[in-house]
Amino acid sequence: MLCFGRVQKGLRGAGVQTLVFVECLGFVYRLYVRVAKGLFMVLGDGMATMKRENRILELLTERKRIEVVRLAEELGVSQVTVRKDLSDLERRGIISREHGYAMLRSADDVEGHLAYHYEEKRKIAKRAAECVSDGDVVMIESGSCCALLAAELAETKKDLTIITNSAFIAGYIRGKSNVRIILLGGIYQQDSQVMVGPMLEQCMKGLYVDVLFVGADGYSPQSGFSNRDHMRAQAVHDMAAHAGRVAVVTESEKFSKRSTVPLDFNGLDCMVVTDASVGVKVAGSLADAGIALVTV
Repeated sequence: MLCFGRVQKGLRGAGVQTLVFVECLGFVYRLYVRVAKGLFMVLGDGMATMKRENRILELLTERKRIEVVRLAEELGVSQVTVRKDLSDLERRGIISREHGYAMLRSADDVEGHLAYHYEEKRKIAKRAAECVSDGDVVMIESGSCCALLAAELAETKKDLTIITNSAFIAGYIRGKSNVRIILLGGIYQQDSQVMVGPMLEQCMKGLYVDVLFVGADGYSPQSGFSNRDHMRAQAVHDMAAHAGRVAVVTESEKFSKRSTVPLDFNGLDCMVVTDASVGVKVAGSLADAGIALVTV
């Protein structure tokens, strides 16, 4: 009887321990579910905000100036939400606001262009970076895709030298010990933060690279790639004279636009890295011009 009583106590003790263990498991599971839900909500809110901001930048790029009330209607959200998004964009120096309207701070502002179609540009930059090896010397012109390319190279390559006329790019990748930056001199354009003019050509004497990466503002089958600024277009021409080939890095949207000044690559072999939304007609036009097309 004594032994049987001890067994009963042992069973009851084991039962209590099992019950406590099960309750602990239940608590951990409920905690996990709550944390996971919270994380998904945060990620979801972040993605929604990113999509709204991208759409805001698209609308401002198209219309230059838009009323906050109208913006809220087009996005299908409250004015409070739109004002919060605009405040964040204004804090980052991308837009400005006055009298109930929002507008891009500048059509050439690199910071604003970085936020516009950011994911597409980041994928383009990652693919273009595959053309570069450790120890290479490359030349990178200005622009948002070019800036993201420089950042990708700084993160993934060793003993790299980047020659650029973009003060923005030089600042964007500062602090990376594995990259040496050569910033070309010239006349400083404040909005685009780029060096242009006759001094730029003088600075490149004695320099030569295998590949020059450039951006573009537009394209047409007749005139090729184009830029809206004469001095920046001349800078591309001068830089191409010191390169073996040219790689254009730009999102497919640019192929539906035309700008004022054609880009002269000095007859160099050219390739384009862009997103997969580029049209069949554009792809055919590039092939006819002997330009290699790489899509992501």
